[in-house]
Amino acid sequence: MIKVSTLINLLKKNESTFFTGVPDSVLKEFSSSLQNKNKKKHIIATNEGSAVALGIGHYLSTGKVPTIYMQNSGLSNALNPLISIAHKKVYSIPLILIIGWRGSPRIKDEPQHNVKGKITQKILKLLNIKYTILRSDSDLKKFNTQIKLAKKNKSVVACLIEQGTLEKHKKVKTKKNLYKLNKEIFLKSLLQNLKNKTKIISSTGYNSREIMYLREKYHINNGKDFYMVGGMGHASSVALGYSLSSKNQTICVDGDGSFLMHLGSIKTAGTFANKNFKYILLNNNTHDSVGDQSTYANNIDFEKLSKSLGFKKFYLIKNKNDLVKNIKKFLSDNNLSFLEVKVENNKIKKLPRPKDLIEIKNKFLKK
Repeated sequence: MIKVSTLINLLKKNESTFFTGVPDSVLKEFSSSLQNKNKKKHIIATNEGSAVALGIGHYLSTGKVPTIYMQNSGLSNALNPLISIAHKKVYSIPLILIIGWRGSPRIKDEPQHNVKGKITQKILKLLNIKYTILRSDSDLKKFNTQIKLAKKNKSVVACLIEQGTLEKHKKVKTKKNLYKLNKEIFLKSLLQNLKNKTKIISSTGYNSREIMYLREKYHINNGKDFYMVGGMGHASSVALGYSLSSKNQTICVDGDGSFLMHLGSIKTAGTFANKNFKYILLNNNTHDSVGDQSTYANNIDFEKLSKSLGFKKFYLIKNKNDLVKNIKKFLSDNNLSFLEVKVENNKIKKLPRPKDLIEIKNKFLKK
């Protein structure tokens, strides 16, 4: 195992003191440590491409090499600025990438991670990015050498970190009770009030797993679900694409981190969606499933924002009274509607994961 402090100190010795990225379950010890100690020089980005762009801007301003962290699934989001701006044959901008390696061939993982895990090294090699697999302190020496060469040659360098490599770190301080409504109470009410033909497309992370769990726990069969086991930030587009060619009521159940990752997609929905499309934002102000880091969504006026994005009606649920008052109104409203639900950052323990994804897809497709 590797101490987070040892890794951070190595980066600082190489004058890399600006950190940005998207939280990841493999790297939660790393990002949590940064959030506790480097508030002015650590920016949690909305997506990996933005993180790379922030790093590029930092280098242009200071001449210092930034550190950018992400899960390997987010490497795809980062490819555009990595290739078209930072690449050696374009602007030749040095960057340090810390990549959480889900789906590593050595470690059993979920289907959506196994696919990306097998090709992660190939992607880095294709981009001519030198990398080190960090598994112990001895690997840090090689990584340190690669960083120094990257600084000298003005190139991108990376390390891959597998699940369980980083030593446990004290949890990041979060406002656990920023909002009061229990998410299970809301989701149970939502599922119980659905029409039989309603379709739910739910975002990756805990949202999909909780919906699946609560259906089984309370024996709720109303409607059908498509669980976004990957593709963070794309649930709204999948829901929009489905709704445009269907008469079924279509509900996107999204999280605040996912909402912010690809905000432009919500504008697309607000512009092109039919009245059968509905959007639910579960806002707990945290990256819930990857370490509880803040999304900074608590100071956004979602009513003004949603209406400027094209939604005709806005609903807010922040307590049980609001839930009783607004859930049926929202579901029966014939206007293009946006619902913000302010929920506690509480988790259901030992949530199951969607397993037979082809069966889930086939059930969803049944009319």
